[in-house]
Amino acid sequence: MLSINPKEIPTAKLQGYLQGAIGPRPIAFASTVNENGVPNLSPFSFFNVFSANPPVLVFSPARRVRNNTTKHTLINAELTKEVVINVVNYAIVQQASLSSTEYADGINEFEKAGLTMLPSDVVKPFRVKESPVQFECKVTDIIALGNEGGAGNLILCEVVKLHIDEAILDANGAVDQTKIDLVSRMGGNWYSRANQGLFEVEKPLTTLGIGVDNVPDFVKECGIFNGNDLGKLGNVETLPSDEAIAAFIKDDFEIKALLSADDATKKYQKAKQYLDDNEVLTAWKVLLAEKNF
Repeated sequence: MLSINPKEIPTAKLQGYLQGAIGPRPIAFASTVNENGVPNLSPFSFFNVFSANPPVLVFSPARRVRNNTTKHTLINAELTKEVVINVVNYAIVQQASLSSTEYADGINEFEKAGLTMLPSDVVKPFRVKESPVQFECKVTDIIALGNEGGAGNLILCEVVKLHIDEAILDANGAVDQTKIDLVSRMGGNWYSRANQGLFEVEKPLTTLGIGVDNVPDFVKECGIFNGNDLGKLGNVETLPSDEAIAAFIKDDFEIKALLSADDATKKYQKAKQYLDDNEVLTAWKVLLAEKNF
């Protein structure tokens, strides 16, 4: 058995062991606003419920390992003492992953992830409309666990109002675990789907993805692509070049036939197949091929 003194290995490696060994971890989609009301949205897998009376949720935005800076969520929670915790299910897991990209201060992750801001009733931060359960919370305490990179900050949140999509309830009014279809975080790229098991989600780019807000309207409005598809499309740094698209068309007779047809739906369905196979750039080439044909 490998025995390790935590103080004798790099923090990043230790973090990998911890996250790989302790799971599945539920995901808190934390929505906050800064002192000027600018929204911020970020997922956290250091999260759970710790009390029912009073109802208290706890999540932990850790200091960044690479440079020991703090995250916008922590800064906002300290300033406003308010947060909305939205649960993450399979239908929005790709968008949740995309929202973890570290966009600059003031960038709206709701827009980047293609999610809908829903006004809260009691607190200022917005709810995520697409989340099946949303908890409006007041921050009651923040406990710093250290001052070095990787140190957590326990944010204790008392639930002051919760919102539940009736579509996930069973005949008795309880949350149906199959209908809510929750996901949880494992190590590396791995997630767990409560009713089906393990699956992978490619980590967001270390550079900045273009975001769902930069996916063309004709793609978002065609009715073929769901939120997870749009999340994948938004997690690319740049779109394929005209030259790459032209070469793709030249070598693919099926795409030529699709572009020659009057029915654009078939083209979208082909792009959807590529997305299902995680061939995202190829999906983009299909979607953008018409202008090069």
